[in-house]
Amino acid sequence: MELLTDKDMDKIIKVVKKRYGRVPYIIEKMADNPKLLASKVNYDEAVVDDYKHIDAKTAELISIAVVSALGCEHCIDFHIDAGKKMGLTDEQIMTAVMIAGSLANSAVLSKATRSMQKINEFYDE
Repeated sequence: MELLTDKDMDKIIKVVKKRYGRVPYIIEKMADNPKLLASKVNYDEAVVDDYKHIDAKTAELISIAVVSALGCEHCIDFHIDAGKKMGLTDEQIMTAVMIAGSLANSAVLSKATRSMQKINEFYDE
């Protein structure tokens, strides 16, 4: 694979900045590894550019919900900011966060109770 030039790196950073209004922390950190940065941005762009069945605001609400469920504080800040810049309301954002919280809670309960059941079955044998 050919090494990226500084011009290529600048182009990648501009694409990311144009999409989100700023450059995410992780992209800044990956700038020291051009091959990694290029593959990350290319993958992200392919996914984002291919969501032809939902609009950009819906995709950003999904992003807010996912990063909220994952608990990535920097990501939450970044995506809420991006959503606000796109015109998302506080109500829309909170709805996404509440859905994420509800599903994350269900996942915790499901994992823990299944694990308990499995361990109990082991001891019952």
